[in-house]
Amino acid sequence: MRKKYLSIIIVPHTSSSHRTYSFSKRKLKFILGITIFLFLVLVAFLVDYFTMNVTRAKYKELLSRFENQQQTLLAYQNKIKSLEKTINDFEIYAEKLNIMAGLKSEDILKTKPGVGSGTGEDLSSASASPTPATNPKQGLVTLESLQIKAAGIKQNLNILSNHFEEQALQLAATPTIWPTKGWVTSAFGWRNDPFTGKRAFHRGLDIATHYGNPVVATADGIVIQTSYDKIGGKTIKISHRGGYTTVYCHLSKFLVRPGQRVKRGQTIGLVGSTGKALGPHLHYEVRRNGKSLNPYYYILEEQ
Repeated sequence: MRKKYLSIIIVPHTSSSHRTYSFSKRKLKFILGITIFLFLVLVAFLVDYFTMNVTRAKYKELLSRFENQQQTLLAYQNKIKSLEKTINDFEIYAEKLNIMAGLKSEDILKTKPGVGSGTGEDLSSASASPTPATNPKQGLVTLESLQIKAAGIKQNLNILSNHFEEQALQLAATPTIWPTKGWVTSAFGWRNDPFTGKRAFHRGLDIATHYGNPVVATADGIVIQTSYDKIGGKTIKISHRGGYTTVYCHLSKFLVRPGQRVKRGQTIGLVGSTGKALGPHLHYEVRRNGKSLNPYYYILEEQ
């Protein structure tokens, strides 16, 4: 049986000659197989090429996002370091306030690292330690530690606030200013009585000044008495915190009434010469729990 062939005749349009190519069935199948194979290889190459392009684009996007996240983590790291320094500074400042308030011993500052720099560590140890950018778990531990430390400082500052508020109230209720402007003519202590000439104990300060000059409360308190007697003349008594009482005698006029609350520096009366007095002046006393004290030792301002 003769083999079957497939013939291809090529006739150029510029020439009368022609060419004939004959292919056996087997050869034709081989060529077709090679063609299909090459086509599949080309398709696979094109698919792989486009897939790689997509993957490369995604990789660039992920790399860009990663770099942005690294920058963000680095910024957080710097903020954490700054926050840590600030909290450490607050902690040292709070410890100093505790010492000033007498709530803690000054020895506590000797055991605090980083006093003076306020960082709690030197720069070499800070640079060598793991950072949030390279170790996120360490960063979370640092944040939790700072949160605990900040909560402790807040609690301590609340205690200090209450303490100093109490101290401020106590200071405001302590007689520490001059009751009127003038000059001291008779101090606290033993003296010769100006009327009898006999030795007598003077329980306050006599401050000579002009008639009608204002007399002020020397501390916050409550007026407990406005009275008149033949010795002290018109007299005001004010009760203060801590057992203090102040007395103002020889006034010409009352400007407050019993039961009234007064503030330090508030005018309560006017200077006069009522009662047993040789001239216009103020007799001023400070008492604590009924005991007379030298008012001069409590006055903190200059005339």
